[in-house]
Amino acid sequence: MTKTLLTCLLAAGAFSAHAESATYAIDPSHTFVTFEANHFGTSTLRGRFDKKEGSVTLDKAAKSGKADITIDATSIDTGVTALDTHLKSKDFFNAAEFGTAKFSADKFSFTGDKVSEVAGTLTLLGKTQPVTLKASNFNCYMNPMLKRETCGGDFETTITRTQYGMSYGLNYGLPDTIHLLIQIEAIKQ
Repeated sequence: MTKTLLTCLLAAGAFSAHAESATYAIDPSHTFVTFEANHFGTSTLRGRFDKKEGSVTLDKAAKSGKADITIDATSIDTGVTALDTHLKSKDFFNAAEFGTAKFSADKFSFTGDKVSEVAGTLTLLGKTQPVTLKASNFNCYMNPMLKRETCGGDFETTITRTQYGMSYGLNYGLPDTIHLLIQIEAIKQ
């Protein structure tokens, strides 16, 4: 009898821990993928990708998670049409051949109950490299309009573009390092 009770309690505990995992869909109206690059040492060039989609699985009790985010490289927007056209070309994103970039993460680090870091890979121009995004302002709240839990925060990292085969302009003085900023909110499904 005691063995059966213990087995039931262990099974209930395992189910309870598993029940904490939830999937969140990226809210495109509150998610922005932007980049910054030094422009010949005088100013900061900024741009964004307007189209992105994906999901995040978060288990707050187990302090773990997964993320899969796809970014449409053809949706780049710097506010300058000629520059956008050049960035979509083979010199940079080669959007005709590599229409998307993908971030996949399988390691979430927490400080207390807040996500502090997300580690995974970024695939760009057909090359996959490890990246770690530092988190700030991570929070979950009950969205008053949607009546669903929404989680999100600000995430950032710096990548070296030549690791992905993007070397245009290095001999002109364009930087190899690009600062990525991702503001994300995702809605519990």
